[in-house]
Amino acid sequence: MNKRSGEETKRKILEAAGKVFNDFGYSRTNMRLVAGSAGISVGSLYLYFRNKEDLCLTLMKESLDEFNRETREALRGIQDPKEALGIFVTLTADRALGRKEMCLLHAREHGFSFGMELKKNFFRERRQLIADIIRDGVEKKVFRECDITQTANIIFNVLR
Repeated sequence: MNKRSGEETKRKILEAAGKVFNDFGYSRTNMRLVAGSAGISVGSLYLYFRNKEDLCLTLMKESLDEFNRETREALRGIQDPKEALGIFVTLTADRALGRKEMCLLHAREHGFSFGMELKKNFFRERRQLIADIIRDGVEKKVFRECDITQTANIIFNVLR
């Protein structure tokens, strides 16, 4: 198997897994369902992922990384800190509302501890994006002087 074909297969698996996890939840999803949805054998699926947890964590990581990339891209070139903060809040709210069922399902089945390290890194980056916007606003005198870290944490926690 060449590298490109392997990457395409992995992408196909992750897309199928997202649908299967969404339709059946984590507890009722199994590797056979994912393989069938992806149009590959179960043995082939295990070439890419050790088990269901590995597959789910990879899916989570890809989704969280993609969201941070999309947010950074949306903020690129925005000079007005108020506009940047508005875009950040809107993107975050839209993402949560658009994936509400998946978020609730995940929380109900796993609690907060599943994929904890992934979530910590994601949340750290989200808080940093907010802090960068606030810092820019303070420097430009658009926002008043404040404890940037504390303010970023407050905004982040309200959004969560």
